[in-house]
Amino acid sequence: MNHQMIKTVRTNAENVDFIKLVQQLDADLAVTDGDEHAFYDQFNKLYAIKYVLLAFEKETPVGCGAIKAYDSCTMEIKRMYVAPDHRGKGIAAKVLAELEKWAGELGFEKCILETGTRQSSAIRLYQKSGYQQIPNYGQYAQVQNSLCFEKSLKG
Repeated sequence: MNHQMIKTVRTNAENVDFIKLVQQLDADLAVTDGDEHAFYDQFNKLYAIKYVLLAFEKETPVGCGAIKAYDSCTMEIKRMYVAPDHRGKGIAAKVLAELEKWAGELGFEKCILETGTRQSSAIRLYQKSGYQQIPNYGQYAQVQNSLCFEKSLKG
């Protein structure tokens, strides 16, 4: 897959394409997370998200991700998703790299994120992208099925 075919667009949580992709993401997670979906879902509301990145293949929105300030030096990666028929093409890695670049431009020093223990492809993506596992933070501290990661943005 040629990365030149994928273009990314910076937007916000009111973007219609983002809202549609997030609905697909939530439907996927409802299956993967099962009984725990309501717990995770409460931390994934869109109104707090100002920085959204969409990935397009031609004119079709195929993936997304977002960043949200966690503290004065840390951005949290949220709502990472690639439509199932577009996976395996490096789109998620491109979205993640663009989100990190954006966080750096905004003056943040590191990114953190949470993913589920059942999200094996997400875990591989984050490890391949230079993220190190850290103790679970914030609302995920006591959650056995959560894994948390961080990456310094200082080269």
